[in-house]
Amino acid sequence: MNITATFSKITGKIKPMHAVGQPPFLGCSDKFFHYLTEAGIPYSRLHDVGGAYGGFRFVDIPNIFRDFDADENLPESYDFTFTDWLITALVKHNVKPFFRLGVTIENYFRMKAYRIYPPKDFDKWARICEHIIRHYNEGWADGFEYGIEYWEIWNEPDNGKDDKGGAMWLGTKEEYFRLYEITANHLKSCFGDSIKVGGYASCGFGACDDDPDCVGFPETCTKREHWFIHFAHEFLAYISSEEHKAPLDFFSWHSYDQPEKAIRAANYCRRLLAKYGFDHVEDFLNEWNPTPDAELRSTPLAASRALAMMLGMQKTRVDMLMYYDARIGASQYGGMFNPDTWKPYLTYFAFMMFNDAYKLENEVESASDDENVSVCAAAKDGKAVLLIANRGDEITAELSLDGVDLTSAEVLIIDDTYNYSPTGKRIDSGKLILPAHSCVEIRFS
Repeated sequence: MNITATFSKITGKIKPMHAVGQPPFLGCSDKFFHYLTEAGIPYSRLHDVGGAYGGFRFVDIPNIFRDFDADENLPESYDFTFTDWLITALVKHNVKPFFRLGVTIENYFRMKAYRIYPPKDFDKWARICEHIIRHYNEGWADGFEYGIEYWEIWNEPDNGKDDKGGAMWLGTKEEYFRLYEITANHLKSCFGDSIKVGGYASCGFGACDDDPDCVGFPETCTKREHWFIHFAHEFLAYISSEEHKAPLDFFSWHSYDQPEKAIRAANYCRRLLAKYGFDHVEDFLNEWNPTPDAELRSTPLAASRALAMMLGMQKTRVDMLMYYDARIGASQYGGMFNPDTWKPYLTYFAFMMFNDAYKLENEVESASDDENVSVCAAAKDGKAVLLIANRGDEITAELSLDGVDLTSAEVLIIDDTYNYSPTGKRIDSGKLILPAHSCVEIRFS
């Protein structure tokens, strides 16, 4: 197979494809946050933080504003204690918080639901969100001036199969649309362009192949995934209408598919946004994990899939990825750290590898002619890297690289043998063997 790169031809900026979901903390200790700093993780999305119900302490609106009947204008109505600790720890480690305004998923809502009903007063809920932002950005209530930019209104209100609701929202879609309309307009009226508001963390577009023309599905959907697309069309139509116009600085969505299908969903998402006049908004895939499998998450295959997703999405119009997630603890989704040893899995090192390209800022032209081999290249100030993710069997790559000296190349590999380690390998006659299920970085200086 062939890999090409032209290091003199800049095609754009390397985007923050290596952000994560909740950070790796146990109790109230940030002893593992150094891993985020060392991998250059740019953002941590604060959703599902602290366990069920946000551990009754962290981030969720009911944990910060515990009595909805209290006066939202009084500092004593708020309990910022644990969320202050978490956000301060992230900032100390050079990770920007991406704040989800809402609640944690309730997976056993069919037994009993607690916090996933629509707020009983949408206007008051918006004012509560306002005061939370004032606390973290304007110092209100003995707060901070952290300048947190991104504020996401709820998470997965479409997480059901119809308007009966699901594990994130036990209201109708119209009730969520109204909550978004009221909250987004209120927050932008308070803070203007100093913050960005958006949502709604869609369950995603896994059924995009069933809707190639971006038409949407009727309300009586035949598949749960069709409901997600119907909901998205209805939401965007609602907030773009003259009657219910609301700001949307970013649109967020989720995917747990393999890179090829996720990229098709990303392209569908851009067509959908353009259809309703939102082609200009930022586009965040802020939950993704192509290997939510406890038996595979420690393997080189998981790492190669993760890097392939970052490299593939870099070449789309998606503006940021946030891997779900970086927790330390027992979860099928915790793919970065071993919950028993608290040490990084190989996937963590794929994020370190991507950061080497991110630090160089400039993406340069690159391509692969094998569907199992993804590539991305970057260069700045005489330094360059080529990143390769091979999800297939061992294969020999023919390298056609313009603008770099192959004799100066340093090769690092993540696979069964190497752990983001220099290999001492040399690129002989422009050829390099890519191990099965591997991540490869070639550095030039």
